[in-house]
Amino acid sequence: MSDTILEVPPIAITMGDPSGVGAEVIVKALAQHAPADRRRFVVVGDRETLERAAGTSGSDVAFHAFGEAGSAGSIALAHVPVAGLPGRFGVLDPACGEACYQYIATAVAMAQSGSAAGIVTAPINKEALNSAGHHYDGHTGMLAALTGAPSSFMLLASERLKVIHVSTHISLKGAIDRAMPERILATIRAGHAHLRRMGYEAPKIAVAGINPHCGENGLFGDEDDRHVQPGVAMARAEGIDVVGPISADTLYYRAYQGAFDLVVAQYHDQGHIPIKLVAFDSAVNVSLGLPIDRTSVDHGTAFDIAGTGRANHVNMLCALDYAARLAASRPAA
Repeated sequence: MSDTILEVPPIAITMGDPSGVGAEVIVKALAQHAPADRRRFVVVGDRETLERAAGTSGSDVAFHAFGEAGSAGSIALAHVPVAGLPGRFGVLDPACGEACYQYIATAVAMAQSGSAAGIVTAPINKEALNSAGHHYDGHTGMLAALTGAPSSFMLLASERLKVIHVSTHISLKGAIDRAMPERILATIRAGHAHLRRMGYEAPKIAVAGINPHCGENGLFGDEDDRHVQPGVAMARAEGIDVVGPISADTLYYRAYQGAFDLVVAQYHDQGHIPIKLVAFDSAVNVSLGLPIDRTSVDHGTAFDIAGTGRANHVNMLCALDYAARLAASRPAA
């Protein structure tokens, strides 16, 4: 049966940097799916790289052109040719940065046109991306630009801890400057809407403070009183079950024990460190605020082990599963 006549559009998986572990974790993860289930996905990337990754990892998978009939268990591939790929793993190369961009742009166009139900992204290398002339801080900013979204939010989701960030890839000083009441309110709204979509009837949300002990009544800074507290108050006025600011040194423990469904982190490390401590291999990166659904692995390109067959694909399995749950919860057209 042709992929173009599936009742539900497939989920597009971008291959990420051709020199990284993206191709390997993709082929390993899809090989672990039952042959019939592989038809739920289409890989966007480079055929030669994927076939090389399958060989080095011992994954017995085959590919067929997206939109054409394939043999039982073969995986649909939207091949995107990019000139100058190095043809080997573990190297930093501008051509690979260009490939990262082209794969993502292709997948976004597929999702926007309805030919893909959403996208799952394998890791990219930011230095390679920028050396190719695409000046983004990573996937989230690039996706916002490609989709025309005014802003986006990074949510890291694991079974027992979920964290959404007010800011991510900016300096700590810039993060503090960005933590204004309106941005905090928007972050709370995005997290609340997402959890409602994922089946939480009345999500319990807590907002972390910026300063130690939330400033200790101004002793360690007044940003929590002047910025965080008003943002929380505005969200509560909208009927959202949210509290804060709460000192971050105790908040994550309380959330992990079940007191809260979601934590709002004020900056990158405040949210990433606890998630990676408790769910390093299973946490899924989810982009909110975009007109399309996107999940991702929460690890990098791992050039040091790329091509060795040693990359762990558990995180990709989790990202694919979360994307499938999002696809199932899509509002009817």
